[in-house]
Amino acid sequence: MILPGLVSKSLLNRSDTALLTIFTIGLSVALLLGVEKIRQDTRYSFTNTVSGTDLIVGARSGNLPLLLYSVFHIGNASNNISWESYQRIRKNKNIAWSIPISLGDSHRGHRVMGTNEDYFRFYRHGKNQPLNFSYGKPFNDLFDVVIGADVAQKHRYTIGKKLILSHGVGKASLSNHKDKPFVVVGILKRTGTPVDRTVHVSLQAIEALHLDWQKGYKNPIHSISAEQTLKLELEPKTITAFMVGLNSRLDVFNLQRSINLYNKEPLLAILPGATLQELWGLFSVAESALLIIAAFVVLSGLLGMLAAILSGLNERRRELAILRSVGARPRHILIMLCAESGLLTAVGIMSGIAFYYLAVIITTPFLESHFGLTLTLTGLHLNNVYMLLITQFSGIAIGLIPGIKAYRMTLNNGITIRL
Repeated sequence: MILPGLVSKSLLNRSDTALLTIFTIGLSVALLLGVEKIRQDTRYSFTNTVSGTDLIVGARSGNLPLLLYSVFHIGNASNNISWESYQRIRKNKNIAWSIPISLGDSHRGHRVMGTNEDYFRFYRHGKNQPLNFSYGKPFNDLFDVVIGADVAQKHRYTIGKKLILSHGVGKASLSNHKDKPFVVVGILKRTGTPVDRTVHVSLQAIEALHLDWQKGYKNPIHSISAEQTLKLELEPKTITAFMVGLNSRLDVFNLQRSINLYNKEPLLAILPGATLQELWGLFSVAESALLIIAAFVVLSGLLGMLAAILSGLNERRRELAILRSVGARPRHILIMLCAESGLLTAVGIMSGIAFYYLAVIITTPFLESHFGLTLTLTGLHLNNVYMLLITQFSGIAIGLIPGIKAYRMTLNNGITIRL
C-alpha cells in the first residue's frame, strides 16, 4: 500500500475542506510569526536608538520618563535644567562631550528639538553609527532647520523649504510662530530612530521663538520680529536635558553620583542601557501576553482542522471499510489520518510563512510612517523555527484523535452503514 499516494488523493477528494483548513492554519501561523517579528524589531529599534552615550541628565523625576522624553521624544519633562548648571557640569574633566537638548515645540505633529553642532558630531545610533546627511548641511544661521528623513518624505520637504513651527507638542496647534519662519538647510539620512521624525534647530533659535512669549502665550505688545532677533545676543536660559560621553567609562558611576547629589538644583543622571533593560522589564508581561494570544490562535486553527477531520469521518466510513477489505490494517488507517493532519499542518505552515513575508512587505511603509517602526526583511530566527516545529508536531498529534476513532471502527460496521 502506497501511503503518500492515498493521503494526497484523499485530500484532493476533499479539496474544499482541505484548502479552508490550510488557509486557517496559515493565517494563524502568520499571526504568530508577526507578533514575534514586531516584538523583536521593536526591541531592536529601541535598543539602537542611542549608542555611545554614557549618561543622560535631566530634571529629577524618574529613570523611565527621562529616557522616554529625551531619547524617544515621548512625554514631557517635569522641569528644565538651568543653563548655568549645564555649563558647570560639562566642564567636568571626565566629560569628553555633551549634547544639550531643548524640547517643547512641534511642527505638524513632529517634535522640534533645539540643540547645537555637537549633536551632529557626537550623537550615535545603531552600532555606533554617526548621523549623516542625504542633502544639505547642519544649521548655521539662526533660522536654519535640519529635518529627519520621515519629516522630509511625509511632507515632501526639500532644501530651501520654509517651515512654521508651533508652540506645544500637539498635532494641531493654534499657537504658531508665524512671524519667525525657518528654512530647511539639511535632511538627515534615515536612521530607523526618532531622529527621522524630528525637526532640529539651534538652542538660540528656541530662545528667539519665545522672546515675546510669557507663560505660554504670545505678548502682542512686546512683539519681536525675526529681523530684530538676528541682532540680539541669544543664550539659552534653560534646557530640557543633555547627553554625556566620558573619556573613560570607569568614571561613569562617580559622575552619576555627583550629578544626582548636585546641590544647585535637583538633577537626575541615568545609564541609558540599564534604563532600557528596566523598560523591557515592564514590557515583558505584555510581550508574553501577545505570544500566548497568538499561540491560542494557532491552537484554534489546529482544532478547526480536528473538527473538519472528525466531521468528515462518518462520510468516509465506506472509504475506510474498503481499505480494510483490501488488506489495510487498523494501524494503517491510524497512520493515514495522522499523515493527513500532518500534511495539512505542513502546507498550512508554509502558507503562513508566505502570508507573513507578504504582510511584512506590505505593512512596513505604513508602520514606518505612522509608528516609526521599521520591520527588517530577514530569515526566520531560531525561536521562529522552534514555534513552527511545535506547531507541526501538534498538528500530527491532533491527528491521533480521529485516527484512534477510525482505528476502532470495524470492517462490518463501516460496510453495513454505507451499503
